[in-house]
Amino acid sequence: MNDQFSLLFVTTNLFRFRNFLGMELRQTTGLVTPFFFVKFECMKRISILVPKGAILGSLEGTRQLFTQVNYFFKDRDLPIPFDVQLVGLTAATPLTGGLFTAHNHVVLNEATKTDLIIIPAFDGDVQQAIENNKDFIPWIVEQYRNGAEVASLCMGAFLLASTGLLQGKKCATHWMAANDFRRMFPDVQLVTEKIITDEQRIYSSGGAFSYLNLILYLIEKYAGREMAILCAKVFAIEIERDSQLSFTIFQGQKDHGDDVVKEAQVYIEKNYQDRMTVDQLASMLALSRRAFERRFKKATANTVNEYIQRVKMEAAKMSLESTRENVNEVMYKVGYNDTKAFRTTFKRITGLSPMEYRNKYREINERQIA
Repeated sequence: MNDQFSLLFVTTNLFRFRNFLGMELRQTTGLVTPFFFVKFECMKRISILVPKGAILGSLEGTRQLFTQVNYFFKDRDLPIPFDVQLVGLTAATPLTGGLFTAHNHVVLNEATKTDLIIIPAFDGDVQQAIENNKDFIPWIVEQYRNGAEVASLCMGAFLLASTGLLQGKKCATHWMAANDFRRMFPDVQLVTEKIITDEQRIYSSGGAFSYLNLILYLIEKYAGREMAILCAKVFAIEIERDSQLSFTIFQGQKDHGDDVVKEAQVYIEKNYQDRMTVDQLASMLALSRRAFERRFKKATANTVNEYIQRVKMEAAKMSLESTRENVNEVMYKVGYNDTKAFRTTFKRITGLSPMEYRNKYREINERQIA
């Protein structure tokens, strides 16, 4: 009953919101288009697995979020970013003891190519669940080796770990299943304190409804932060950000072949709250300052200092969007102690003062939920 009521409530209100959004955005200035929508180079296929024993909430919630992003793009007459498909072992999969049935778009042997695999949570005995869904395992491995990304939601981590792809990597799952997970997969680094993990094209989420944060994280990566925030408002999801998460705005700038520069980028993004200099980074990488700056500029199109400033301002923007910290608190959090320098750099990069930026988000958020 709760699942039925929740799905009915969300679906009904999404239809109302789409009508409101289409009317409101078309009456707004041109500022809204670049704010909410990013240019999509190609559609990404998202394959949501429907394992036997899947929990309906993580299955349908995931499908709704990605599908809703498509509606937002479609309402602006833009190409939709996602091709969302349900992939099952059979054409139809009973769920929740037969109370619901998922009618899958394709069966496994018809799903030849995908960009992102979502493994939802399942209930019951985990070893039995793995046995019941073992036919997914070689397909997941093959798709990953062909370049696909893989994400597990809550207890779906058990099926993901069974592929062997998590050996030596970090993974999150429901805290109540931590002991079983460690016993079954001792080669995987379980991180119970994490809501989200992201390592080498493999993602995982913690327990229960924290899977929504992972889906928002993926939406932000593929469709931009503004779209993730809009989805969070529509679905009433509290955005929780981990300072160790990668900054998705810089994903494209890592598509180069210089591993040394990439190491510097990762270090900057993980330690943005600290003061750092070009000389320190060059020394850490055993390069001369001149060689380091030349390679960094060539690989990223930014100087090292520009990149450091952009990362710090990106972190500041996230705090202004999703926390109640005042400007000084945000400034100290990202490693600045000079108010004038922080405000000047923030305005140069964003075009707005920190308070103007926060008020802009507040105004738009209030309009969307009014």
